[in-house]
Amino acid sequence: MEENLATELSNTTGAAGILSMAVSLLCVAIAWWSLQNLKLDTIIRYPKSSQGRLLHLLLAIVLGHFVANFLLDYLGWSLQMRRLF
Repeated sequence: MEENLATELSNTTGAAGILSMAVSLLCVAIAWWSLQNLKLDTIIRYPKSSQGRLLHLLLAIVLGHFVANFLLDYLGWSLQMRRLF
């Protein structure tokens, strides 16, 4: 019985990890796509340089991370609501 519980817990943890990674990568990709419309010429001196592109990538990662955390938190909260009733 303990062996089944440990296996089930391991599988659940693994599935949650894969879901978190997939949501995070999807949100970073959406953030990258949405930041393509941002005009960085007014903020960055040379937006086509490697530093400008790196800043663009870092902005996409930060924005995607915040959105992914929100979505995953919201999913966790909605799953916890089942225990309320």
